[in-house]
Amino acid sequence: MARLPDRVSITEVGLRDGLQIEKRILPTDEKLALARALIDAGHTSLELTSFVSPARVPQLADAAELFSALRRNEGVELKALVPNVRGAERAIAAQADVLVFVLSASDAHGRRNLNRTPHESLNELHEVAATAAAARIRVDVSLSVAFGCPFEGDVAVDTVIDLASRIQGLGIQRISFCDTTGMATPRQVRALAEALGDRLPEVDPAFHFHNTRGLGLVGVLVALQEGIVRFESSVGGLGGCPFAPNAAGNVCTEDMVHMLHEMGIETGLDLAGLMKAAQLAERLVGHTLDGQVMKAGPRLHLHGRGEQQ
Repeated sequence: MARLPDRVSITEVGLRDGLQIEKRILPTDEKLALARALIDAGHTSLELTSFVSPARVPQLADAAELFSALRRNEGVELKALVPNVRGAERAIAAQADVLVFVLSASDAHGRRNLNRTPHESLNELHEVAATAAAARIRVDVSLSVAFGCPFEGDVAVDTVIDLASRIQGLGIQRISFCDTTGMATPRQVRALAEALGDRLPEVDPAFHFHNTRGLGLVGVLVALQEGIVRFESSVGGLGGCPFAPNAAGNVCTEDMVHMLHEMGIETGLDLAGLMKAAQLAERLVGHTLDGQVMKAGPRLHLHGRGEQQ
């Protein structure tokens, strides 16, 4: 096995990528309670919400109120997903720490999700980057369907690398490569990670997996072996894309942290606190979540002889 990193960083995306697909629209105070539970568990990077059309994603209509109400913690980075200049302006007004511009790696997903092709999104990104620079706010990019599109099939590594190169050309180094509907295979993960290392060594990549077909943590392991040290995940496994069919939840944060800690890889996160946050999330959304560790407990959670097995 290749040498694994000693430490990785994790951005929690459940408050945005998770709640955007939930039937129950959580009130702002419940979102705040969940955000604070995640921060108490050690998270220093939260994708808090998205400044998108409330008509399209009513679950996130309180984006500005959420930023206004959340008590800021020293060393905690609050990110806002934005699809266009208008969203960027709203996020800047709300005092987001980081803007995350989203674009698709395929034409079909881009048109359905953002009403524009990837290259049209790149033009929009140019304007967003200029707007953010004037406000002295960092822009990251989230590249959807980087491992496969539910409408077009496989997305070529060369296509993803070309888009990432164009993004880097705008002075943006931090790019998340997202497996939006859980189409990534171990071979694809390795191929993209190798291509990034060989052809775009200055890009600072994060990998973002969904567990649609049960391969989310497999993707994480392969990415670790290829030197990826930034990941995105969701509390309790919440999540899915509202504009893509059969998009199941994200890789579960506490399940991934459990695996990483068992491998001797530090995350800076408290597993017990994450489990409490996941249990809170489950109560708030009102249905069973996919996370396993929140149900079974850590591997070495031992049972007394008198406990029911």
